[in-house]
Parts: sequence; C-alpha cells; structure tokens
Amino acid sequence: MESDIVRDQQEPPLIVITGPTASGKTGLAIAIACRYNGEIICADSRTIYKGMDIGTAKPSLEERTLVPHWGLDIVTPGEKFSAADFKMYADATIADIRSRGHVPILVGGTGLYIDSVVLDYKFGTPSDPDRRSELAEKSVLWLQEYCASNNMQLPENKQNKRHLVRAIEQNGINLQRRATPVENAVVVAIATDRSELRTRIALRAEQLFEQGVVEEAIALSRLYGWESEAMTGNIYRLTRKYIEGEYTREQLKNKFITSDWRLAKRQLTWLRRHDYIHWLSLSEAEKFLSDQLAPYTQK
Repeated sequence: MESDIVRDQQEPPLIVITGPTASGKTGLAIAIACRYNGEIICADSRTIYKGMDIGTAKPSLEERTLVPHWGLDIVTPGEKFSAADFKMYADATIADIRSRGHVPILVGGTGLYIDSVVLDYKFGTPSDPDRRSELAEKSVLWLQEYCASNNMQLPENKQNKRHLVRAIEQNGINLQRRATPVENAVVVAIATDRSELRTRIALRAEQLFEQGVVEEAIALSRLYGWESEAMTGNIYRLTRKYIEGEYTREQLKNKFITSDWRLAKRQLTWLRRHDYIHWLSLSEAEKFLSDQLAPYTQK
C-alpha cells in the first residue's frame, strides 16, 4: 500500500493505533509519541470515566508524565457520554495538538470511537426516550433480527441489548460517513498470534488483581451503584457476582480472562471489516510508523 502521508505537507498526520485488548497498543503509542512530539488521545469507552483506573487498565501516572494523554477522566460514572460526544472531543483535541505542531495519536480498542473519527461520522439527533424504552423491552434476538431485516450493521457486541438499541437508534449513520479515512491519517492495528494474545490477557489479569481491581470495584459500587452504565464493564460486572458469592476469587479471575478474550475476538471482527488498516506486529508497527513520521522533527 502507498504511504498514507504526503511527505511535503506541513500539518502533522493523525496516527491511529488500534487492535484487540492487551495487544500492546499503549506501549507502542508512548514509544512513538516520545520520539516524534506526539500526544495521545485514548479511544476507549471505559477510560473516559473518573475513578475507574485499574479495571479499565488506564495508562499509569508514570506513563502520563512521559506523554500528554487526552480522553481520560472526562466524566463521572453515571454521566452520559456517547460516541458523538467522543468524536466532538477527539476532533477538537486533534486540531489543538496539530496547532502546536505535535503529532496526534489516537489509541484504543473501541471500534465505534475509532471509526467515528477516522471515517468522520455524522451523528443524528439524540435518542427518543420513549422509543428507547420500547426497544429495551424487546429480546436480544428480536433486536438482532430487526437490525438484519432493516439492513443495519450489528454493533461490536451483538449480544448486548444496550448496544443493539443504540445501533437501531442510529439507523442511517452508515449513509453519513466517509468510505475512506480522513486525509492525512495512518491507521495501524496490532496483529498478535492468538496464543500470545491469550497469554497477554492472562498476564494483565494478574496485574489488575495485584493492583486491587476488586477493591476498586467495591469502592465504585458504593459511590455509583452496580446498576450504573459505567459498572457494566467486564471486570466490574463480574466482581459484583464475586461479592455476592457466586464466584470464588480464582473463578472471578478466570471469568475475567475468558470475558476479555471474547472482547478481543469481537474487536478483531470489527476491525477486519476495513481494508485500509495496516495489520502489523508490534515491532513492525513501530518501524512502519517511524518511517511514516521520519519527515517530521524528532524530539
């Protein structure tokens, strides 16, 4: 594929690093950002929440001192924050980063967040509460069949009723987006061997438990309640069952690993729809992005 960057242009390119959970996106983004005056925008539908640090695997404070990070701690659990909100935030942040001559680096695994920026989605009007309530009463199967019969693309997690309802609410969005990425953008996805990815997911699970993810979940539940939308993420939802005695701690850990593996497979399915993505290993991606950014002044 031809280089995505016109090398004589002055505006820094938008670098997009995506891929499945635990594939090493953050480490790669920080390495590139340190080398090329980059600033990172996190495209993750969980790290937007304040206080949800361990369970969402946010970049550490040390990592954030190395490179400016945006898109973290935007709202408190319970506050609404849609993909349309993220796109507005990300577009403004990208423009701000470029205005300072720095390289914007969009990093994350939330497919809709990434696509909204890369394909310049035009979001419709806010949802109708009555219509939402009506759809929420339907079964997952009914919602899936409704999407299929109306030629609507299923969401990343097609088993999640909330995601299905939102997909129906946003019907028509596929007619309001670009067919190709925005100009001056390079999109890379981390290609990881399945066994290696499973190992990385298991290792990260160990780290989260060592860091106190169970204690974090309990503290957050006392502040916002288990029913908060923010608390429906993998580890928080599972921790509730552990607290209620449904799982042992070891079972909780194993359930989390399985859940994250399923998430990774859904993310891969979402991303593989796009033929403009460069699928590369971590080492290949670092070299590729370095080559793309070579015309720009290094730190």
